[in-house]
Amino acid sequence: TIAEVDIDAPPAAVWPLVTDINMSAQFSEEFQGAEWVGEERGVGASFVGTNFHPSIGEFKVPSFIDARDEKAAFGWRTSDVDNPGARWRFDLEPHGSGTRLRYSVTLGPGPSGITMVIDSMPDKEGRILYRRIAEHHESMRNVVDGIKVLATRMDGADAKTLRDAVDRFKDKL
Repeated sequence: TIAEVDIDAPPAAVWPLVTDINMSAQFSEEFQGAEWVGEERGVGASFVGTNFHPSIGEFKVPSFIDARDEKAAFGWRTSDVDNPGARWRFDLEPHGSGTRLRYSVTLGPGPSGITMVIDSMPDKEGRILYRRIAEHHESMRNVVDGIKVLATRMDGADAKTLRDAVDRFKDKL
């Protein structure tokens, strides 16, 4: 699934937001935050995300950076580098004087939390996948809309200023 938005700010203003692994937690009901594993931040770096879903409670997901193209793309695979449970990615494209931000997820091919649910109710696989993709899309839409507000208001600000702005603006998003 994909969520996309045009932002009236250059890619340089959007980039620090999409590469802050905790930014999405400000706008997502499921994603609660993440911690880097080690000092590396480029392709091959890893972090552990903490999520919460009402059906299964809190769970942690190891993630591995697989794309980091300055001011153009930032992405990661979950669970297993070679057989990911999902692949998440932000793509930034210059669009007029602003940026087109695309946030995408591809589920599989490896197992994930949804695999366990489907295995327990294989006759409901279609409905389970439909609902899960809808949940992801709603959350992703909230994230890109939140990034749009922050990038537009904070064009040129540093990462700390952006995080402070999230705290100030989150009730208005």
